[in-house]
Amino acid sequence: MEFQQLRMFLKVAEQGSFTKAARDCGVSQPAISQQVGKLEATLGRPLFERQGRQVTLTEAGELLRRRALQIISLVDDTARLLRDDGETGRVVVSAIPTIAPYLMPGLLEAFHEDHPRARVEVNEEVTEVILRRCSQGEIDVGVLAMPASGGYLRFETLFEEEMLLVTPADHPLAGRDRVELDDLRDQPFVLLDEAHCLSDDIRSFCRRRQFQPVSTGRVSQLATVQELVAQGFGISLVPAMAVPVDPGPRLRFRPLDGDRPSRTITACWNPDRYQSRLMLRFLETLKRGRGGAS
Repeated sequence: MEFQQLRMFLKVAEQGSFTKAARDCGVSQPAISQQVGKLEATLGRPLFERQGRQVTLTEAGELLRRRALQIISLVDDTARLLRDDGETGRVVVSAIPTIAPYLMPGLLEAFHEDHPRARVEVNEEVTEVILRRCSQGEIDVGVLAMPASGGYLRFETLFEEEMLLVTPADHPLAGRDRVELDDLRDQPFVLLDEAHCLSDDIRSFCRRRQFQPVSTGRVSQLATVQELVAQGFGISLVPAMAVPVDPGPRLRFRPLDGDRPSRTITACWNPDRYQSRLMLRFLETLKRGRGGAS
């Protein structure tokens, strides 16, 4: 068995497709099929069941997947240990879409000032993918919102962030001196779709006050949420870090009075993997500065 064969096998297992795995590995589909075929020939067992364009692991394939993850992780960690000087190398970070565009640019700028020879790779992914990739050793640090659980992953709270009410500028609530959550009870909401934990945070907060927000639309980006609010499709709650410096004349942002909604931002990592000095310094930058987020 060769390490490259194991890496390609793991990518096919993750994607459930030779075509998608080839794209992620930067090789042709025949090339990755050939390497997996050689691996199957070496082991004398089929590793995948082919079902059209989709593939699933056989019993032997699942056993190899578990062992291959351990092998590749050990090899990668050893290489990182040997060349770890705390200044060069790569840190792979994933953040959820409601955090990445607001927190990461300032964080990367601050980290680059202190570690100009380091390289940070940033991925924008939903919580489920971050937890899986962190468990499998594909990323060094995940940045997400609680609640989240990942078995043996380690979580550390970074900060609490308030969520603000956003309304059209001409909305009746925009001119009120006080607005509480109960005032939103009959208002239509524009929310992110189910893949985003922020919508779960909003619904959970509302349920604690015995009402369910009436959703008029679900989208995948906070910028779209704000645009739909500006056009009068409803109101919403958005993280403070997503509030524009200049919101323009069409939107009004304000904190709620009384019981204020918030979310907990946390970092996660796999404590069973080698923690490079560079990764630990990146984590300290994240905990110390929040990347300049407001």
